[in-house]
Amino acid sequence: MSKEISLGSVSKVTLAEARRKAETARQKLAAGEYPGGSKPEAVKAVPTFAAVADEYLAALAPSWKNDKHRDQWHMTLGRARDADGNLTGVGYCMKLADKPVNGITVEDVLTERKPIWSTKAETASRIRGRIEAVLDAAKARGLRSGENPAAWKGNLALLLPKRQKAKTVKHHAAMDYHAVPAFVARLRESNASGAMALEFAILCASRSGEVRGATWREIDLKHKLWTVPSDRMKAGREHRVPLSDRALTVLENAALIRDVLPDRDQADAYLFPGQKRGTALSDMTLTALLRRWETGVTAHGFRSSFRDWAGDCTAHPRELIEQALAHTIGGVEGA
Repeated sequence: MSKEISLGSVSKVTLAEARRKAETARQKLAAGEYPGGSKPEAVKAVPTFAAVADEYLAALAPSWKNDKHRDQWHMTLGRARDADGNLTGVGYCMKLADKPVNGITVEDVLTERKPIWSTKAETASRIRGRIEAVLDAAKARGLRSGENPAAWKGNLALLLPKRQKAKTVKHHAAMDYHAVPAFVARLRESNASGAMALEFAILCASRSGEVRGATWREIDLKHKLWTVPSDRMKAGREHRVPLSDRALTVLENAALIRDVLPDRDQADAYLFPGQKRGTALSDMTLTALLRRWETGVTAHGFRSSFRDWAGDCTAHPRELIEQALAHTIGGVEGA
């Protein structure tokens, strides 16, 4: 990169003097000296959107509750990588990737979002918000200035059609609680890890992710208690589940599987391990089982079955039932 220096005002420096100064400057350059005094620092190149996104995701990582949340951020920003470090993102932000972060405009963001704004509205909205977050982080680091081109209010809201305000709420398909005992009896005929995990989830009215990620360290067999740490709970609070006799029997059966694994003595071993050593059950394992049996319901739906049964067949107060489901309870009742 070239750098200009002044030889003085034309009204004060004669042509002859200017020529002498220029020659002196050339001699200094030839000798490896900088003719303008102290050498200026090299101007740092402005990083690309991709580089800033990578750094932002690395800084954000400790706040994620689980790997799924991390993968969603990486995938939507096109920064997902395989085991060898190669990018495997779906390309939602690839057009922005190589642009200097201070040169991204509203038109650049629109080019990324328009193709899926109507067809994949939810995905497009999330990506817009994440692009906005990356550009805000760049501004905070002094890498760009001015308004955020990915901002919605007063910006993209004026250029993109509004998303449909009212959407039909899609509930998790649930089984009538009257049919649950027969279904559980069928589960008990199988010694597969997936069947045991699903029965344990039903008995504990727990989310499938909480069950699939459960380790033996969380189980207190002496006090018949399962304590799910806060970092694995949706509400971010520790959840304690009293274990019924049948739930303990399920764990005994699960322990038989653990005993044939190389890491059987480790407290961090999963209650219901996946096929690959050291991994938890896949989130599709329970879904595949329910589809194979043509139940028409979801694993999460059994929490709804529990809620209906508890409301119809027990005298427990609503707040206690909600607490059993690890739902957040506000106000005086929550206290």
